[in-house]
Amino acid sequence: MSDYKLTPEESDLLKVIKNEIDFAKDTQSLKTTINALDSNIDSSEELLRSLGMSGELTEIHANANNHSQMRVSGKKTVTVRSFVDLLRDANELIPDNIDFSDIFSSEELSANLDVIEKLNAEFNAIHRLDGVDWAICVTAGLVAAAIDILLVGIPQKTSDGLKAGSLSDWIRSKFDEALPLEKIKDLENSAKVSYDASMNVDNSGNPITDIYVDGLTPYFHRLVSLGHDPLLGLIFGVLDTLTGAMTTIDRKGKIVRQLMPPPYSNRTETDIIEAVKKVIRHMKSDVNTSMGLPAPMMALFNLFQFGSVGEQEQTIAEIVQGMYYDGYDFIHFCSMSIPVIIIELGVRIAYAVKRIKKGNPIKDSIPTSTNRDKRPKLGTMLFTAHSIASAVNAGKVVVASHTGVDNPFLAINYPQWLALVKCSIQQLKWVLHDKPDMRHKYVMGVINDEWSVLYENIDETWNSMKEDYIFVYENEK
Repeated sequence: MSDYKLTPEESDLLKVIKNEIDFAKDTQSLKTTINALDSNIDSSEELLRSLGMSGELTEIHANANNHSQMRVSGKKTVTVRSFVDLLRDANELIPDNIDFSDIFSSEELSANLDVIEKLNAEFNAIHRLDGVDWAICVTAGLVAAAIDILLVGIPQKTSDGLKAGSLSDWIRSKFDEALPLEKIKDLENSAKVSYDASMNVDNSGNPITDIYVDGLTPYFHRLVSLGHDPLLGLIFGVLDTLTGAMTTIDRKGKIVRQLMPPPYSNRTETDIIEAVKKVIRHMKSDVNTSMGLPAPMMALFNLFQFGSVGEQEQTIAEIVQGMYYDGYDFIHFCSMSIPVIIIELGVRIAYAVKRIKKGNPIKDSIPTSTNRDKRPKLGTMLFTAHSIASAVNAGKVVVASHTGVDNPFLAINYPQWLALVKCSIQQLKWVLHDKPDMRHKYVMGVINDEWSVLYENIDETWNSMKEDYIFVYENEK
C-alpha cells in the first residue's frame, strides 16, 4: 500500500473520508438528546391542546413545513453538503498529504495485503501447469523427438539418391510421384524466370551478370537467389519477374539486385497475378531436382558471416551452405516438420479434451489460438513441449558429431527450432508483459465485483432512508 501513489482526486477523497471519520469519533451520539427533544416537543404540544390552543399549534406546524430542519409531512429533512465544502473543511484541518495508513490500522492494511496476495495466487494457479498438463507436454515432446531421431533421420547422399530415415524417404517418394521428370521438364519450359541464372558467365565465357555473385553456380544458385526461397520468393521472385531482375545474397553475405540481360530479361510478366503463378510453377519445377529448393528463409543465413565453429572454424553462413550442399533441402524440411506438427496437434487436442471434461464450453476449449484469456495454459504447454523436443534434437546433433557423421549439422531440426523461437518470444512476452497486466486485471475485477455489491447495498440503504427523510443538497459556497 505504501508503494501506491495516489492521484490528486484520490488524495482529496481520502482527506474528506478521514475528516469525516475524525468528526464521527469526536462527536458523541445525539440519539439520546434527539429522543429527549422529541419527548419534550410532544409534551408541549399536548399542554397547548389542553389549554385550548390547537389553532395556534396548527399554525406553528404550517410554518414548520417551510423550514428545512423541521418535520415535513411526517419526514425529517437532512442537508447534504457539497464535496467542495467538505474538501475545504478537510484541508483546513488536515493540511498535509495523507495515505491509506492514516485511514486504516496496521491490522487492516495487513489483512488487505493478504487478500491481494490470495487473489494473485488464485490467478497464478489458473495458469500453472498441473500434473496432467506436464504429462501431455512431456509425452508430446518425447514422441516428436523419437520420430525425428528414428524416422526423419539425417540426409545422406548415396548412389540411389538422397536418403534419410524411413519417413523422410517416404515423403521424398511422394514428391517423386507428384513431380516426375516429364512434368518437371514441362514446368521448366512454361515457367522460365529472370532470376534463374546459374552462373555469372555463359558457356562461351561471356558475362551474364553485370555484378559478380559469389556462389552463383549450378550447386548454389538456388540458395543465393531469393526468388528460389519458398517464402521469400513470393516477394522477391515476384518482384524480379515483374522487372526482369535477380535479387541475391551471395555466399559472402553481399546483397545484390541487378537487371538481367536477354534471354532472362525476356521472361517478365506485366500482371502480378501471372507473376505469382509463374514463380510458384518455377518452384515446382525445382523442388524435386538434385539440388532442390532450399528450406524457407535459408538464404538469409548467408548474411551470418560470423562464428568459428568446429575444427574448420566455419562461420554460420558456411555451415548452412554446407548443409544445403549435402541435401538439407525443402523436401527434408517437410519431413522435419512432421514432429513439429505432432506436437502442435497432440498438445492442442489433449488440452481440448481435458478442458471439455472439466465442464468448459466446447467453443472455449477448441485450441485454435493461444489466447491466454480463454485458454490460460495452452501457450505454456506448447512452449514446454517444443523445448523438450528441441533439447533432444540438440542432443541428437551432439551424438551425430561423435559418431562419425560427415556433417553433424544435418541433424538439426530446423522447423523445430523455428517453432521454439516463435513460442519463446510469445512466452517471454507473456511472462514480462501480459501476465502482470492480466493478473492486475484479474485482481481488480474481483475487487470491482465487491465494489458493485457495496454500491448496491448503499443504494438500498439510501432508498430506504428516503421513506423517513427528505434530502436537501447545498450549493457550493
